[in-house]
Amino acid sequence: MSSSAGARCPYAPTHIKLRRKRRRCPDASVGCVTTQASEIIECLHTLSLSAGARCHRVPAYMTVTHNTIIFSYTLYILHCFLYLCAFCYLYTMKKVVLAFSGGLDTSFCAMYLAREKGYEVYTALANTGGFSDAELKRIEERAYRLGAKRHVNLDVTEEYYEKSIRYMIFGNVLRNGTYPISVSSERIFQAMAIIRHAREIGADYVAHGSTGAGNDQVRFDLTFNVLAPEIGIITPTRDMTLTREYEINYLKENGYEDDFAKMAYSINKGLWGTSIGGCETLKPDQTLPEEAYPSQLQVSGEATLRIGFKKGEISSVNGNHFTDKIAAIREIEREGSRFAIGRDMHIGDTIIGIKGRVGFEAAAPLLIINSHRMLEKHTLSKWQQYWKDQIGTWYGMFLHEAQYLEPVMRDMEAFLLHSQEHVMGEVEIRMRPYGYTLVGVKSDHDLMKADFGEYGEVSSAWTPEDVKGFTKITAIPSRIFYNVNNPTQPDESD
Repeated sequence: MSSSAGARCPYAPTHIKLRRKRRRCPDASVGCVTTQASEIIECLHTLSLSAGARCHRVPAYMTVTHNTIIFSYTLYILHCFLYLCAFCYLYTMKKVVLAFSGGLDTSFCAMYLAREKGYEVYTALANTGGFSDAELKRIEERAYRLGAKRHVNLDVTEEYYEKSIRYMIFGNVLRNGTYPISVSSERIFQAMAIIRHAREIGADYVAHGSTGAGNDQVRFDLTFNVLAPEIGIITPTRDMTLTREYEINYLKENGYEDDFAKMAYSINKGLWGTSIGGCETLKPDQTLPEEAYPSQLQVSGEATLRIGFKKGEISSVNGNHFTDKIAAIREIEREGSRFAIGRDMHIGDTIIGIKGRVGFEAAAPLLIINSHRMLEKHTLSKWQQYWKDQIGTWYGMFLHEAQYLEPVMRDMEAFLLHSQEHVMGEVEIRMRPYGYTLVGVKSDHDLMKADFGEYGEVSSAWTPEDVKGFTKITAIPSRIFYNVNNPTQPDESD
């Protein structure tokens, strides 16, 4: 033990001192709580040996009296008690599961919670389909460099598709008619995966790196509170109101080096699209530069894409049949992203009440949703479309505002699922750089195929006299109203 450490034990030899303050290991990135406990144990073990033989305070030439023996045994018993306390301290460090993406905020949180707070940090990446194997490996290595005791990748892509994406397709969910709520929907399933993992390992806390000015803090906190109210929530970035500059400087000062230039944009990538935030998204008169988008334009000219649907779900892409719906989405994304399709800026109302602005690219979601919507126009009745639009809008709003666990969501899902019984066929799309055109559909359930007539051309199921009678009867409610309230005609000034 170091001779410069804290106050000296009054019963210890002069070269032994007990530390009062925890020091940091010079060769590790984790705060040395274990070192502190080890030093206590080392000191007490030395005292034990001293007490078992003779007290170091008694000169060697003095006779060991009865009182000396009693003192030695008393000290030995005290040592055993303190040894047990130190052992318990060592093995009862608080566990925290950190929702970890490898970005700046969660990188800061991992190091801060380990170094400054002395937690056992268990990082967990809840993958919703946005990471390659190589990316997952790099993020895992980063977690350990930052001080994580253990890291785990939780793949929730299949759950995310089955419990969310397919219903967003059924409901043609586009927030404000623009944004396929990519990150909004992902966060709920990431939070559910994180809290499940926290319970499995007996964690005391869960943590996330959300700021205090966005939607994600609500999505994480609300989900954690509903599913595991007994587990505490730690949010360093929010609670300390940190800036990106502060976090970068902290990491650098503590020996962590990375390409911080890449962190100039906050990019969240998943199976259902990628959101992009940066300084430009904070200013209403600016837009993201070309280099901010992860997918770049790769081709020129035009290409045809055909998407097949069976009961509302993707069944084929360009004639190739897919039983794996996730693979089908990725194939459409690959085709569309080559043309840099799906870029836009979403402006909307946040959960916390302020206006928000975020850039995104979502080639597959926009191609799929708009193709699906076109097919539904051919295969659903007027009132099916009307009520499905209402339900889809509410479903998307509840997802966006962290209400996935609200029971009414299951009722809306049941309606959306039943509405897809006859949504089957293939949609043709013509793609070009930065855009596309929906060409048309082929479906055995196309309601335009019925032999009742061709719009604006020929009627086969009614006669001119039928139309005269129909319009006369249809007009009766309005005729009654104006006859009672205005015998002549509607007031044109109204």
